[in-house]
Amino acid sequence: MSEKEGPVTVDDLPMSFQVKYLGQSDARGLWGIKHTRKPVDQMVAVAKALPPGQILPIVKLTITVDGVHLETLNHGASRDEFEHMTVFFNIESISYGVQDLVYTRVFSMIIVKDNADVKGLNPFECHAFVCESRNAARRLTYSLAAAFQDYSRRVKEMQASA
Repeated sequence: MSEKEGPVTVDDLPMSFQVKYLGQSDARGLWGIKHTRKPVDQMVAVAKALPPGQILPIVKLTITVDGVHLETLNHGASRDEFEHMTVFFNIESISYGVQDLVYTRVFSMIIVKDNADVKGLNPFECHAFVCESRNAARRLTYSLAAAFQDYSRRVKEMQASA
């Protein structure tokens, strides 16, 4: 993983990060740190209250121009309590990503779920991750921003050619 400073461009993608998965929680809105604040606070509180010896799942988070790919990493037999998980969030389903202002090693993102049209279900989901450093959380945020910029460019190109 690159720890260098400076902007991340689309040419730097894909970028992978090894992070701890804090979990997911409903978010109240599409974008903005005001919609990640409460879910992140709740997930951090749950993580801090874990019994001794219980750990958060370690995942490889990869940002590509197409979205975010998560895969659990198994590190030895003592971590077998985690199911192997592979998840892909399409760039179109990610509405927001940010480095937390309070917990500066935490990166969170808001996903718009497919069931958004089902009446009564909250379409917004906040996912949070603990990075190995503040700088890694910043790089992750910049990586997602580069993917968003590339997606925006592709949408504009498609609209111009239509």
